[in-house]
Amino acid sequence: MPEIIVVEGDITNMRVDAIVNAANNSLLGGGGVDGAIHRAGGPAILAACRELRATTLPDGLPTGDAVATTGGNLHVQWVIHTVGPVYSEDEDRTDLLRSAYIRSLAVADSLGARSVAFPLISAGAYGWPRAAAVDLAVEAILSAPTRADEVLMVAYDRDIAELMRRSAP
Repeated sequence: MPEIIVVEGDITNMRVDAIVNAANNSLLGGGGVDGAIHRAGGPAILAACRELRATTLPDGLPTGDAVATTGGNLHVQWVIHTVGPVYSEDEDRTDLLRSAYIRSLAVADSLGARSVAFPLISAGAYGWPRAAAVDLAVEAILSAPTRADEVLMVAYDRDIAELMRRSAP
């Protein structure tokens, strides 16, 4: 079981083996965390994503799945892109959100990454209630069969950081 460390700050400044990108299905950049990672990581990340779209993922990355690219100009070796679900009051999508974390850690394991930094997936533009998203993230990380030693949960503001600290062991 990895140690969970809550960090308040910018995920693009983390010095770990891999950071997780809360991507969209297209993998071609977007807003929020996705846009920040693409901007800070430079053109190599977008080029790698375009190559994935041209080869193994012509229809994009399915929700709940994960794939890795170079870290580009970031202080990491890899960016693990995952797609969380859009929140719905009418449909239970918790399995897809849980899968985004578990699949990301499985990809990290396949790369040999021992330290991984996560943003809070689906709680921004995708509308997932923050407290529920934090609880689910912690549960998924702790239940994942991973070889990672350290998982950073990176909060972009103080309120999210406090929710994470209350939920993380």
